[in-house]
Amino acid sequence: MWWSETRRKAWLQRALLGGSLLWLSACGFQFRTAPDFPADMAVTYIQAGDRYSLFYRELVSALRRNDVKLTTDPAEARTVIRILGDETGRRTLTVTARNVPAEYEVWYRVTFSVDVSGKEAVPYEELFLTRDYPFDETQVLGKANEEQLIMQAIARDMVGLLSRRLAAID
Repeated sequence: MWWSETRRKAWLQRALLGGSLLWLSACGFQFRTAPDFPADMAVTYIQAGDRYSLFYRELVSALRRNDVKLTTDPAEARTVIRILGDETGRRTLTVTARNVPAEYEVWYRVTFSVDVSGKEAVPYEELFLTRDYPFDETQVLGKANEEQLIMQAIARDMVGLLSRRLAAID
């Protein structure tokens, strides 16, 4: 046969990839893009009690990536995001027979409201996310680092939820 085995496999792979892309485009699949914030959010003020929390830093970073100008003067802003609560913690989920923690749950709670042009656009709302992870007492340093990474991921997820909520404001 004039087609070698490698050419046949390459052709099949291309055909499968092309068919998959055609199927994905036909079903309406789209990659998630950055949210389109309303024009009123061009200049935004964030009122928060803790400007060093993971959530606050992730929120500021996300807004700046989307070309939202953040101001330190609330009178200058058309949109005011009020972070009313920003707390995090962990709790023990399971313990071993020797009463040593075997699994922890990390949680993050944020409460906020949003005013646009002096009117309440998003009333008091709460976001609450949890993640659990196994704990191994022989790897204490690694697990402490893992907890921090999980907290950062949760904060990023919460900023994504808040961003989609802000994008939905009329």
